[in-house]
Amino acid sequence: MFSHIMVGTNDLDRAKTFYDKLLGTLGVGPAMVDGHRIFYLSPAGVFAVSKPIDGKAATFANGGTIGFACSSPDQVKAWHDAGVAAGGVSCEEPPGVREGSVGKMYLAYLRDPDGNKLCAMHRL
Repeated sequence: MFSHIMVGTNDLDRAKTFYDKLLGTLGVGPAMVDGHRIFYLSPAGVFAVSKPIDGKAATFANGGTIGFACSSPDQVKAWHDAGVAAGGVSCEEPPGVREGSVGKMYLAYLRDPDGNKLCAMHRL
């Protein structure tokens, strides 16, 4: 359904450092830098981070969350720990099992250094 997902940043170098570490836990290689954007390529799609083209400050979506699929609860925890170590901020509840209308999931939430809300999820 999606070709890519892109979030904004006000500091491309800081974003690259953060996402290289965070997405490395999912087996995604370091970003490809293309001017004012960075791209993470995987068989499942492309995740990108960009300085706004209009020159205004990047802002995050209120109510928006970008979710990353993980292969195990251990990978979710590694993702979360790497994100916090790289300057992200844990949000919501601590990593753990949540049960909802779609079943049980092991989830972790972070805000990246620009405030974008991210989630790692493994369906149990």
